[in-house]
Amino acid sequence: MDLTTWQNDRLQRVEQFLKTELAQSEKTIAPRLLESMAYSSLSAGKRLRALLSYAAGDAVEASEDAITPIAAALECVHAYSLIHDDLPAMDNDHLRRGKATNHIAYDEPTAILAGDALQTLAFELIATKDI
Repeated sequence: MDLTTWQNDRLQRVEQFLKTELAQSEKTIAPRLLESMAYSSLSAGKRLRALLSYAAGDAVEASEDAITPIAAALECVHAYSLIHDDLPAMDNDHLRRGKATNHIAYDEPTAILAGDALQTLAFELIATKDI
């Protein structure tokens, strides 16, 4: 498999996994908060952390199903860190990759909670999946 095919396959896999996990949370997370979480965690990005986790998994012949929750958890932690870094008390950024930052698109309290919830979700993904 060539690198582009490998990369696209893994990106699609982790993206779908994140979408599914967030959709399953709609019974327990307020709609606006869930929308804010998805806004930042599903935004277009390189997903370098996820790709590195898949590459490490390939190196030790781990199954993609075992690596996907880890890859998604890393992406959740990354999204959380970006949300909090953009907050007014930190960098006060208004744009990220040409798109309104979370606290601009929603509001500061929602952004804080979305970041915190994504961090918590990362731990849940690792703790509740059979890896």
